[in-house]
Amino acid sequence: MTKPFEPMQRLGDPAYLAFPFRIGEQGPRTHRRGDHIRDQIEQVIFTTPGERVFRPDFGAGAKTLVFEPNGTPLWDVTRRRMQAALADALRGEVDPSSLEVEVFGTGEQMEIAVRYRLTTVGVTQQQRFKLGGGGGG
Repeated sequence: MTKPFEPMQRLGDPAYLAFPFRIGEQGPRTHRRGDHIRDQIEQVIFTTPGERVFRPDFGAGAKTLVFEPNGTPLWDVTRRRMQAALADALRGEVDPSSLEVEVFGTGEQMEIAVRYRLTTVGVTQQQRFKLGGGGGG
């Protein structure tokens, strides 16, 4: 006798090691999938290519833009560079066709918004990062 069709079960939300790595009272700190993806995006945006010995092509190098003129031409180049770096680094976690990077800013501050859809659960998320002018990074 065959079993009746069972609807797909919801995928679990496993724990990932937090970035940066740190130890708490119960052992290594962990994050859930959404926070883990945000950690990965932050690593890509703020890691300069060549900074990692065994992955010299990893990163988008936003920190190197601190002394560049803040304007539309820089934003266009930065957006393309980050979109390529994120698509490569988030392969399998994020639907590459849903990945959108927006770069804008005023004065001495640049802001980066990344919008994406998680492939495993189909949820769309957005993260924002600030560079310069007292922002994060």
